[in-house]
Amino acid sequence: MTVNYLAFAIPAFFIFVFIEFKIAQHQKKAKIFKYESTVANFSVGIAERLLNLFVAASFYQVYHWVYTNYAIFDISTKWYVWILLLLSTDLVWYWYHRLGHEINFLWAAHIVHHQSEEFNLSAAARITTIQAIFRNVFWCILPLIGFHPNMIITILLAHGAYSFFTHTQLIGKLGWLENILITPSLHGVHHASDEKYLDKNYGDVFVFWDKLFGTFQAEEEVPKYGLTHPIKSYSFLWQHFHYYLEIGEAYRRANGFKAKWDAVFGSPALMDQNIRTILEERYYQNKLQHEAKPKPKFKIYLNIQLILVVAMLTGTTMFYESLTLAHKVAILIFILVTLINIGALLEQRKWIYYLECFRLILIFAFFFYTFNLLPFLIFPVTSLIALERTFCLRKLYMKHVFKQATPG
Repeated sequence: MTVNYLAFAIPAFFIFVFIEFKIAQHQKKAKIFKYESTVANFSVGIAERLLNLFVAASFYQVYHWVYTNYAIFDISTKWYVWILLLLSTDLVWYWYHRLGHEINFLWAAHIVHHQSEEFNLSAAARITTIQAIFRNVFWCILPLIGFHPNMIITILLAHGAYSFFTHTQLIGKLGWLENILITPSLHGVHHASDEKYLDKNYGDVFVFWDKLFGTFQAEEEVPKYGLTHPIKSYSFLWQHFHYYLEIGEAYRRANGFKAKWDAVFGSPALMDQNIRTILEERYYQNKLQHEAKPKPKFKIYLNIQLILVVAMLTGTTMFYESLTLAHKVAILIFILVTLINIGALLEQRKWIYYLECFRLILIFAFFFYTFNLLPFLIFPVTSLIALERTFCLRKLYMKHVFKQATPG
């Protein structure tokens, strides 16, 4: 049985977040964590790791295809080439990252990473598969130049690991190192919504590129993190797709070729900010603010779901090659539905009950499919309907799961 040891990076991520949280508590800085935002950050990261299982192998295959057929130079694999590759990787990242802030359709994928109004290690998880695909398209430049795909994959792993640790407020300025590396302080500037900090510090490992291309900014005042126009939702789906809807609405309103072009390829700074407000009202995505802390049952119920999907993701990653296609698809659907469920629970949407029923039916369907009993699915479905009619399950669910009755 083939084991993917990269699966251990998943529990390691949560261990580091837990350590950061405990240190923050010890330093009286626990306010840098907010329960709802942290769970939303985890949800985005879980989805990205899950979906990448289906596409990550293709990244290497594309690199190998480009390298084999189109490499411009035959670059050796000597030790000093690794340094050159690291610098080249970071330079490509800089321009991918900068264009991701300057072009609407790229920003639609990258905006998810900036939605969190808290800046901590959990925010590093806010990467979407769409963003990962765009990023790897840019990195195809590396095998085109002539770097070997095996070297590229190794450097990208190290590159990603470094950037994870720059998402924290617990490490202050690092003196002379800030003239060489992107530190947590410098990356915190990049995540800030203050006007003086906007569109600064695009580098991922090295600070050279920002200084060279005029986008460097040291931290001065304490940053305010998040978007300049925050989204008003913890919805898993809304966080992923709201900006695509905004682009679509801007395109629909645009008159003439240039205006339509700008809606897709123009600068996010030129996007009509009223569009988001209109769409939030249209799709009922105004974040509900609760002063009271969630009841224990609400948090326990949500945490159990989160632990379940993390365990499933870890196991699936570890034994992915040994799973059948049916098992892979079933796990994919179950985890994604559960993440949507978690977002709806954070939003206190009453329709979550129907999503729960759908998820339960999916579980039964997979079980009956596995044992070639799919026609018998009608029995648990009719039983669920009968139980609903007899005991009014919806009211019991709302009473014991929701922390309070709210619109939605």
